[in-house]
Amino acid sequence: AQAATAEPQEGQIRASHLLVKHNQSRRTSSWKEQQVTRTKEEAMKIIEELREKLMKSQDGEDKEKNEKALRDAFHELAQTESHCNSAKKGGDLGYFSKDVMQKPVEDAAFSLEIGQLSDPVESDSGIHLILRTG
Repeated sequence: AQAATAEPQEGQIRASHLLVKHNQSRRTSSWKEQQVTRTKEEAMKIIEELREKLMKSQDGEDKEKNEKALRDAFHELAQTESHCNSAKKGGDLGYFSKDVMQKPVEDAAFSLEIGQLSDPVESDSGIHLILRTG
């Protein structure tokens, strides 16, 4: 499997994600919190609230304008709310092919259309929102 790259290779997509960890995550610390104590249920509630906020960033019929608004809002929220180090890049995971990311993240990312936001996705790392960007 090939690692994530800055330029697209054949079979790769690009996505950003926002991760909220909980006390059952495989690593219960991050740049954001030294010790994560929230329950999985609390993490899911946070993710659902963030998703709602992101969906509200789209207002109107203009698909292109909505996609840009969603991408901008996602980038901003990921920088402050995501527990992943990708937060520094607005959640950007770069381009990646199959068999690089954890299976639930990969499955969700590959099933999305460009510009589409996922429902909450659970993995060993925590709970994610994924935005397909390329």
